[in-house]
Amino acid sequence: MRAHGRGESGSLKIGVCSSFSAGNLYATLLDYRRQMKDVDIHTIEGVKDRLLGELSAGAIDVAIATGCCSSWSDRLLSLWSERVIVALPEQHPLSDHPVIRWHELSDDRILLTQRGVDPELEKVLVAKFNCPGRPRILYQDVGFDRLLSLTATGYGDLLVLESAAGLSCAGVIYRELHDENGPARLHFAAYWRESNDNPTLKPFLKLLRDRYPDLSVVPE
Repeated sequence: MRAHGRGESGSLKIGVCSSFSAGNLYATLLDYRRQMKDVDIHTIEGVKDRLLGELSAGAIDVAIATGCCSSWSDRLLSLWSERVIVALPEQHPLSDHPVIRWHELSDDRILLTQRGVDPELEKVLVAKFNCPGRPRILYQDVGFDRLLSLTATGYGDLLVLESAAGLSCAGVIYRELHDENGPARLHFAAYWRESNDNPTLKPFLKLLRDRYPDLSVVPE
């Protein structure tokens, strides 16, 4: 009972919208597992709006999603940012370029879904080109592994975040995407409800604050 009260046992439901095959979320979950071996985590994937709805309804304890959200009036902690990169088939004409410019993809097909972080990636894509129909977007309704297979077989390029590059696929290469200002980035935040009394939430939030301190807060 004492361990449960300290958040050292029980379960924690985490909403996610991006891959954690590598990167900050992967490292955070690894640290949490080392510290709280008796806590079971349940991950729920979805777009940000869905995750915040689940959070408001009490279906999940915390959401790690792109930030910020003007409609969210409860607790929020700014976390990390991730670069937007592109997955290409190995035979792509630009495959030997270490860095690709956005405009070089204008004649390509881009694979996107309506899942996870893809709606945010689409906003970045539209802003970079500001030209209807260029590049051509092909919407899919499959998981990330199948999207990589489609890319490997030449059906289209795939916009991803750098944390997804931890998942390899035969015939696929990852390249950085730049414009005149360098790489595009998406910023992430943790969202939760102040009224949530799940004991396992507090140690998880402490871990996030320790790893990603809010530098905008002036110490007293």
